[in-house]
Amino acid sequence: MMGWTLRRYFFLRYIGITIWIFLGLFALVFLIDFTELTGRVAGLPGFTYQIGLAISALRVPMIMLQTIPFVGLFSAMATLISLNRRYELVIARSAGISAWQFLLPLCVGALLFGVVAVGVLNPLAAHGFSRSEQIESELRSGKSNKVADDIVPWIRQKTASGDTIIGARAILNQGLEMADASFFVLDAQGDIKERKDARHAYLRDGYWELSDVKVIDASGASTTRPSDRVPTDLKPEFVQERLARPETIPFYELPQKIDVARSFGLRANAFAMQFDSLVAMPFLLVAMTLIAATVSMRFARMGQSATMILGGVVAGFLLYVVSVLVKAFGVAGFVPTAVAAWFPVVVATFFGVTFLLYKEDG
Repeated sequence: MMGWTLRRYFFLRYIGITIWIFLGLFALVFLIDFTELTGRVAGLPGFTYQIGLAISALRVPMIMLQTIPFVGLFSAMATLISLNRRYELVIARSAGISAWQFLLPLCVGALLFGVVAVGVLNPLAAHGFSRSEQIESELRSGKSNKVADDIVPWIRQKTASGDTIIGARAILNQGLEMADASFFVLDAQGDIKERKDARHAYLRDGYWELSDVKVIDASGASTTRPSDRVPTDLKPEFVQERLARPETIPFYELPQKIDVARSFGLRANAFAMQFDSLVAMPFLLVAMTLIAATVSMRFARMGQSATMILGGVVAGFLLYVVSVLVKAFGVAGFVPTAVAAWFPVVVATFFGVTFLLYKEDG
C-alpha cells in the first residue's frame, strides 16, 4: 500500500515540474507575441513599447490556455522520466507499489491543474484578451475604414425602414461594440442608398449609436457628423452569438449566455461547445497523463527509448488535432456539443488504461 508521504512526494514533484514548464512556455510565448505585435503596430501613432508589453501580457493567457493539454502531457512525461532516472520508480515497484498507485497522485495533480486552468486562467484570459483588443483598436481607430469581406463577420439586419449590412474592422465587448464600422443602408430594391463609416458603433436598445461618422450618399457626396443612429431590431444575444468569439466569454458567464441565446431561438452551438470543452479539460489532462505513462515508465536501466517518447508526443498531438476537429463538428451542429467535447477524452482514457493494463497486469 502506498503511503501518504510518497503520494505527496509524487504529487508535489508533478506540480513543481508543471509550474516550471508553464512559466517557461509563458515566457517563450510572451517574447514571440511581443515581437510579432511590435512588427505589426509599431508604426502606428501613439504606440510605445510599454503599450506593446501591456498588450502582449494581456494576450498571452489566452494563448497559454490553448497549450494547457500539451503542458499536461510534457509535465507528466518529464515527471515520470525524472523519477525513472533517479531509480525512484524502481524502488517503489520493489516495495510492491503498482503503476496505478504512483500514477494516482499525477492524475490528481493533472485534474487540479485543469480545474485551475478553467476556473482561474480562463476568466483572466477572457478579460485580458478583450482588454488587449480594445487597446489595439484604440491605436488603430480611425486609421482606416476599409472592411475586408474575407476576414470580417458581416451581419444583415432587417427593419421597417429597410435592410442594413454591417461590418467592422474589430469586434469588441463580446460583440456589442465595433471599431471602424461600416453600415450599408439599402433601399427597397436592394441597392445601396447610403454608407455610414463610424469610428465606433455601440449596440443600444433599438438602435446602433455611431460616433465620428462619415456619411456617403448614392451620388458619392460625403458629410461628417459627430454622432448618428441606425435603427435596429437586433437583440444583444443575437449579436453576441453571431459576432462574439466564445473564447472571450469567461467560463462562469457561458451558461447564462447559452440559456438566453436559446430563449431567442438561437442554437448557440459555439458557446455550448466552448463550455463543454472547458468542463472536459481537466479530464483531458488526466488522459494526457495516461498517454505519457505509456511511454515514460520503462526502467532507467533499460534506457528511455527516444522512439517511444516521440510516439507519446505524436499521440498527444494527434489527440489535440482530433479534439479540434470534433470541436468544429460540434460548433457546426453535426454532433451534440457534449459528445464532441468528451469523445476525445474517453477515447484517450480507454487507450491509456488499456495499454497500461496490458503492460502492467498482463
